[in-house]
Amino acid sequence: MRQVLADCSASISELKKNPTALLNEADGSAIAILNHNKPAAYLVPAETYENLMEMLDDYELGKLVEARRSDLSEAVEVNLDEL
Repeated sequence: MRQVLADCSASISELKKNPTALLNEADGSAIAILNHNKPAAYLVPAETYENLMEMLDDYELGKLVEARRSDLSEAVEVNLDEL
């Protein structure tokens, strides 16, 4: 059996009837959309999705910074007064 990774769940039939009501009821949380009691999809409010994408972008940038920090042999010395 697959794990449901959401606090709220709804059937595909419920989603078809009133998707806005589901989003309002979930109050910003993800909703697992179930098909035969198994997760078929997750419905995520736009604001929550945007926040997730921003966090993912920050994480990827952090990994890039750490990778560049570990290789100081390619670092370029800069004088701020010359900029």
